Amino acid sequence: MLDSSATTEVQAALDTFGAALERGDIAAATACFQDDCYWRDLVTFTWNIHTSEGKDQIAAMLGAQLAATQPSNWRIADGETASEDGGISTAWITFETAVARGYGLIRLKDGLIWTLLTTMVELKGHEEPKGFARPLGAKHGADKHRPTWKEEREAEARDLGYTTQPYVVIIGGGQGGIALGARLRQLGVPAIIVEKNEKPGDSWRNRYKSLCLHDPVWYDHLPYIKFPENWPVFAPKDKVGDWLEMYTKVMELNYWSRTTCKSAKYDEVTKEWTVVVDRDGQEVVLRPKQLVLATGMSAKPNLPSYKGMETFRGDQHHSSQHPGPDAYRGKRAVVIGSNNSAHDICAALWENDVDVTMVQRSSTHIVRSEPLMEYGLGALYSEQAVRSGMTTEKADLIFASLPYKILHEFQIPIYDKIKEVDAEFYAGLEKAGFWLDWGADGSGLFMKYLRRGSGYYIDVGASQLIIDGKIKLAHGNVAEVVPDGVVLEDGTHLPADVIVYATGYGSMNGWAADLIGKDVADKVGKCWGLGSDTPKDPGPWVGEQRNMWKPTKQEALWFHGGNLHQSRHYSQFLSLQLKARMEGIDTPVYGIPETYHLG
Repeated sequence: MLDSSATTEVQAALDTFGAALERGDIAAATACFQDDCYWRDLVTFTWNIHTSEGKDQIAAMLGAQLAATQPSNWRIADGETASEDGGISTAWITFETAVARGYGLIRLKDGLIWTLLTTMVELKGHEEPKGFARPLGAKHGADKHRPTWKEEREAEARDLGYTTQPYVVIIGGGQGGIALGARLRQLGVPAIIVEKNEKPGDSWRNRYKSLCLHDPVWYDHLPYIKFPENWPVFAPKDKVGDWLEMYTKVMELNYWSRTTCKSAKYDEVTKEWTVVVDRDGQEVVLRPKQLVLATGMSAKPNLPSYKGMETFRGDQHHSSQHPGPDAYRGKRAVVIGSNNSAHDICAALWENDVDVTMVQRSSTHIVRSEPLMEYGLGALYSEQAVRSGMTTEKADLIFASLPYKILHEFQIPIYDKIKEVDAEFYAGLEKAGFWLDWGADGSGLFMKYLRRGSGYYIDVGASQLIIDGKIKLAHGNVAEVVPDGVVLEDGTHLPADVIVYATGYGSMNGWAADLIGKDVADKVGKCWGLGSDTPKDPGPWVGEQRNMWKPTKQEALWFHGGNLHQSRHYSQFLSLQLKARMEGIDTPVYGIPETYHLG
């Protein structure tokens, strides 16, 4: 609840904390925190995406960064009041640094800081042109031979990459590249988005026929232009593709479709990339200062190499190349895998009269869409949240304010509740022989996503088909592919006319190896995961998503990706890092972790 005494408590804590920082007293500043404390910084202090865990790490970070950061003016944000719940006082805050304005969220326990989120909103002197600074658009007055807006855009499209060079090249024109391109456009950073497909949105249109978003509309907005109020809760892939195409045009992005990146090399002396692309059959050499790989988490297919694949008489392909069920009516399909794509494809095949078998090689976390929306997302991303005054921006920051080190503690009760309310559903799956899991520590879908980006299915109907035996289920690893099907390690023979390998995707690091070189890819290391020492997320703990949206071990190389929510949220912080470098602002980076694992 809102509480004036909580507001007084939080402002007093901010005053004490801010005064200690301004006089450079790191011991006094650190004393403002609980022993069990977390400070997550999105760019403002660290020029990184970094979480300091505990007083010692906070003191070390301040020792390295405080003098250059010069923070000041810590206060509860205008129009906001602190709240108190269960002994925790929470408030939205604002502050400044020497070069930026910040916004954040603070939580106090017993008058001391438990969690602190600090995020960069804008660079001083380089604010986005909005509000009172909105562009006029029309050119009032009269000048001879002045160009129209359309002519200026045509000239920019004609010259950029040829007579003038972009500051940033973004490889990959899906939602990640488009969201980042929009942010950079508003910040005045010249950028080109390179995309192999025919037009924006094709990365969605080209996926399997039945694909729809499994995340709800409130979670999926792009920067600046939100989906309309009558947009479907779960949009079909082609509708998403159309939106991305429209968005790319109205946000005035320099989007090079039908363009493939052939190679990229960084010159440590000139601090410049040489990026060779094939643009619709013409070789073009681009020389940006910064290179962003926005190739997506689902763009480097893991295609297995099973004995005998070359002998198979039917169709076989990775799920990313699956054309849909129409050609297989009346035939037999084997789908290798048991995560989101496998379930969607199996359900669509069954609906189109295909005899389909799913091969489950390891356990999968299943959660039905309805309870996930109610218990997992409802407080932040739902119609009820919107009507209660929750904005997309605040929802993003609340989610970001929970440090990854303790996020699972907040997730476990959610999935315990879902397990309880859907007990009959899960009993049915287990009776059908489906191998279920709830994550390594019972923390469910979001932690699996953050740790490994795989191993789950948001159920929108396929699970009931498994329960009812309409989607057949087999277990184990593939021993070999034979001319008429698949043989598992236990000797089970599964006859097939088509085999779909729903076997997931590799690390984005693989694109760095392909385009730049294995030496650079190895220097950067694995992308994604937290170092949680859980399956497919090996330790040691690094505390943030590896290499995502922040500086890497390779100067001027960045990775941007994730779902629509992450593309929206983290594009803000990546764009500000790039803008600062373009403007020559000093960006002393703190806390780039060591590379422990290759891609």
